[in-house]
Amino acid sequence: MAEGRLKIVVFGSFNAGKSSFIQALDPGSRHIEATSKEGATTVAFDFGRLQVRGRAVYLFGTPGQERFEFVREILARGMDGAIIVVDATRGVDAMTRHLYDRLKELEVPLAFMANKCDCPGAAPGTISRDLPGEMVHPISARNGENVYAALDAFVATLVAR
Repeated sequence: MAEGRLKIVVFGSFNAGKSSFIQALDPGSRHIEATSKEGATTVAFDFGRLQVRGRAVYLFGTPGQERFEFVREILARGMDGAIIVVDATRGVDAMTRHLYDRLKELEVPLAFMANKCDCPGAAPGTISRDLPGEMVHPISARNGENVYAALDAFVATLVAR
């Protein structure tokens, strides 16, 4: 992106909380969804924007189903950083592992948001254990807990590069 701007793409499994994460940061964010038998789901992308550390941060949320791999590939072009949202009540699943491996191949700066830490059974520590050496932030996108602070910490690492 241009000087003073950051493009951050938000990845994660189905129902991990990617849309909620972006909406917690930018209540006016855009969301394109459809209804499925599992409930509402993102079918194209989410888009949010906000100022962090004097930078315009553009957040692009991806759909979590396998069949939307092509959308993730398109949105990933030109990203300055990536966030993987993980449901802390389910831990690192096969889709999360796939996304992680793919982003490591691209050598893009990466952070993990251990979401749903306000829910019974949440175990953000297991995510840190399963992804040693990675930046993992415990958050609750639903109530906004630690969401901005986690993004701010990630942006600080991007700015320092």
